Amino acid sequence: MQLYIHVPWHQCLTIQSHKPSTYTMGEVNPSCILSEEHKPKHVITEGEGIPLIDLSPITNREGLSADPNKAVEDLAAKIGEACRTWGFFSVINHGVPLGIRRRIMEVAREFFALPVEEKKKVSREDHNTAGFHNDEHSKDFKDWKEVYDFYVNDGMLMPASHELDDPEIVPWFTPWPENLPEFRETCEEYGRACEKLFFNLLELVSLSLGLPPERLHGYFENQASFARLNYYPPCPKPELVLGTGGHKDPSALTVLAQEDVEGLDVLRKSDGAWVRVKPVPDSFVINVGDVLQVWSNDLYESVEHRAEVNAETERYSIPIFFHPSHDVTMKPLDESVDEQSPAKYPEYKAGKWLNLRMYNNYKKHGFYMRMTDYKVAA
Repeated sequence: MQLYIHVPWHQCLTIQSHKPSTYTMGEVNPSCILSEEHKPKHVITEGEGIPLIDLSPITNREGLSADPNKAVEDLAAKIGEACRTWGFFSVINHGVPLGIRRRIMEVAREFFALPVEEKKKVSREDHNTAGFHNDEHSKDFKDWKEVYDFYVNDGMLMPASHELDDPEIVPWFTPWPENLPEFRETCEEYGRACEKLFFNLLELVSLSLGLPPERLHGYFENQASFARLNYYPPCPKPELVLGTGGHKDPSALTVLAQEDVEGLDVLRKSDGAWVRVKPVPDSFVINVGDVLQVWSNDLYESVEHRAEVNAETERYSIPIFFHPSHDVTMKPLDESVDEQSPAKYPEYKAGKWLNLRMYNNYKKHGFYMRMTDYKVAA
């Protein structure tokens, strides 16, 4: 079987080591200034946006007046349609307590308000990527943001490196700040609450693909999921930069909390236009990631998205990237493959792909990694 590979694996694996940035965000760092083709262009802010879906049929079955099984089937159909047409949707009545959602936004503010020297005490490392960092690159340009990542399954097992011939497996732990006593507890509680939402969504996705509701659960027994606290400071020249450049997520599904400050844009599949995602109070934004694209054999697509910044107001967002266990062999599901639709992706180990994606997010190397670059030749 021959692979069509846009970016050879060996090019991905020979990148110079990460060096933390010492730049602060008082001015426009030249490394953040986008080339003309990547600068934010016209964004559609009115009219049809991503679907808004009420999850009550699965989070409040007792309160339904109609047939609960039929209601869940209809809900799964809506999820499937959103995954096919947009790759993005928002959910309400999702079951995540509003109190923990608000508390994690509060502790995110507290953390990013610390002096940079304090934040750097919990800095990320090349191959244990949780912690603080402000040197992420999208398409070779430094993002205008600060970030703190933590693992939903702290101590999760992962490959020791992205190198394909390195068999070592090691635990990854989150470096927690010591001077914010409620920070860790709040993050862990939030992760558990969003995990319940994720498994509800995973059941609906399975049903939408014609699979048993728990068909995909086993892939997440030792999940390699991680959460991210994003802080986007005001920028004096927002037209020159992006908070996060255009990218696709390596996850199965991503669950994103955002406040009322706009900034998230989605590349609409139907016409390639950038569409602003309007914040809906107490909702979550859900998007398809690379893993689900592979499992569905391209029926559901991981869609490019980005975050813009503005000159007046800081913005916070919190995505959780739900990813399978490191040792899961990724390939299109048997149920997604037949003679008319053969497998479009080769087999790969979930942990190696995630490790490589996370490692390369901090490098300037002349290419942008996409799962579609590794498709099987037609």
